[in-house]
Amino acid sequence: MLEVGTLGWNVVGLVVLVLAAVGAGSVALAGFGLDSLIEIGASTVVLWELSGVGEERRHRALRLIGIAFVLLAVYLAVQSAAVLITGHHPRPSPLGIYWTAATAVVMFGLAAGKRRTGQQLSNPVLITEGRVTTVDGLLAVAVLVGLALNDLLGWWWADPVSALVIVYYAAREVREIFTSS
Repeated sequence: MLEVGTLGWNVVGLVVLVLAAVGAGSVALAGFGLDSLIEIGASTVVLWELSGVGEERRHRALRLIGIAFVLLAVYLAVQSAAVLITGHHPRPSPLGIYWTAATAVVMFGLAAGKRRTGQQLSNPVLITEGRVTTVDGLLAVAVLVGLALNDLLGWWWADPVSALVIVYYAAREVREIFTSS
């Protein structure tokens, strides 16, 4: 049930974020949209893993989630660097601010539920997916701060810098996934 909730939120969010990112020219919102796409994939992987048994299937599911984190980190690092180098100034995005604030609240709640359920089931894939959802909440907060600083203070560089914050968390999760599986 938790995976279906995450999946539904991220499908709707992907549409909202594409509209907000294009409207504002925001790398942080574009990265957050990509994260939503990766979250959709990770949720699908977890549903697939939960439908079967076996250590090999579990190991493969963890690797797929880890690869998604690698892709997210690389994309955000490259896009943020490009925006900072070119000095691209994103426009304010009220839609992006509202959506990322709501997403942070929803993702932290879902992450807690996934972690609790994963621990009760002794399922490392679901526990890892809970960490993915926590990172999604952290990304929402980072993007929210960047959007707010751009909107309120005109700090255009806060948008790509907020996207870079998540690179650290994504790299940490990649290390955790690949060293523990």
